[in-house]
Amino acid sequence: MGSEICPVVGNKQNILKSIIDKAINNIDQNKKINLIWLEAATCSGNIISLLNAENPDVIYLLRKMVNMTYNNSLMAEEGERAFKKFLDTLDTEFILVVEGAVATKNNGLYNVIARYKGKTITGMDAVAMAGKKAKYVLAVGSCASYGGPSAARPNPSESKSVYDFLDREVIRVPGCPSNPQWVIGTIASILINDNPELDKENRPVLFYGITIHDLCPRRSYFDKGIFAKKLGEPECMFKLGCRGPITRTDCPIRRWNNSTNWPIGDNTPCIGCARNGFPDSMEPFVRY
Repeated sequence: MGSEICPVVGNKQNILKSIIDKAINNIDQNKKINLIWLEAATCSGNIISLLNAENPDVIYLLRKMVNMTYNNSLMAEEGERAFKKFLDTLDTEFILVVEGAVATKNNGLYNVIARYKGKTITGMDAVAMAGKKAKYVLAVGSCASYGGPSAARPNPSESKSVYDFLDREVIRVPGCPSNPQWVIGTIASILINDNPELDKENRPVLFYGITIHDLCPRRSYFDKGIFAKKLGEPECMFKLGCRGPITRTDCPIRRWNNSTNWPIGDNTPCIGCARNGFPDSMEPFVRY
């Protein structure tokens, strides 16, 4: 089965490299577009995933592609000076990236990201301010895209996705967390094309155009009706509750930690973390 997906792997990687190369060639390095990265109601998994990016890495992203002016966790030590950069960026052309859902209960006080001139700034405040003015908005991760774990039952913070919170187009880049190549590749796509190809849920087709099941290295077992009966067995895990057939990402070829591994490669079923409804409608994650 591995030999069958090699052409797909090579083609996908070549397309991503081509998009990034075109973006770099089109960027005036003295006029890179600004980027605000807000961490709302989140575990910060997506910024950690981005910091672990390889080929290209986050240094390449920041030096060659965008000018990141604000991130509320990476710049926390700078206090009010950091939030002043956020406010200044609102008067420029910029991309807004939001990870995490938007906590709305008590005017967003479940998620405070800054204090400025004696005023408490919530994630809801910041997303609303930047969302109105951004040239593009990316909802990175499943919480920002669909609500995710942050909005899971019983949702005491009354969190909602960025897509549902903002009354404008939002590009979804779901995953828990989102693969850094999905994020960097999407940013590269919008830098070379104001209208990157999106599916009906506003996800980039390049990364979300095919199901995990379609490219899974265990697909031959499924086709022959050979299924694992317990975790750790090498056969198809469909009867253990694997959500690969209903989850659209290219995890089998993109993989994680510099393409070292991914859940099914580590003998655990896909839990559908990049899908609408995760985690509530995906539970229980393992079924016998």
